[in-house]
Parts: sequence; structure tokens; C-alpha cells
Amino acid sequence: MTRDNLLSRISIDPNVCFGKPRIRGHRIPVSLILDLLASGETIEEILQEYPSIEREDVLACLAYGAEMSRDVFVEIPLSSEIHIKQEDKGEE
Repeated sequence: MTRDNLLSRISIDPNVCFGKPRIRGHRIPVSLILDLLASGETIEEILQEYPSIEREDVLACLAYGAEMSRDVFVEIPLSSEIHIKQEDKGEE
């Protein structure tokens, strides 16, 4: 399945889920699926929890996340672990 076919599975409607990207035909936000994957759940586990969606829907969420990361810069704060290592070296 191509990236464009996958992305066609994502829908944004200002009247559904507060306009957040979601799996087309469902009230399941893309962010929820990405959070589940980021926390270590497998695609199979997600499909068991949400039997109304398909594997391609989960892949569409990943494709959407990849597209968003190309266009949007997200500032990630310096972790305290790195900051501590820099202080040990006499840096700030």
C-alpha cells in the first residue's frame, strides 16, 4: 500500500474529535495509536484492543506521524542527564 493510500485512511473534521486527526470512520485519534506504539504495544495488541480497525489503519497513523515530522519542528528540552554530564565537565 502506498503512502498516499495509507494517508487516505486519516480524516480531519472540525466537528469530530475536536478536529484532531483520526482514523477515518472512527473516533480513534492518530495520537492515541502513536502513543500506544511508542509505549511498546505491538500492532497486533492494538488490533486486539480496537477490533474495528485494520492493520493498514495503524500503518496510516505511522505514515501520518512521519509526514508531520517532516514539516513541523518540535523542540525537545535538554534532558537533565545530559545537563548533569555537561556540569561534570564544567560546561553549562
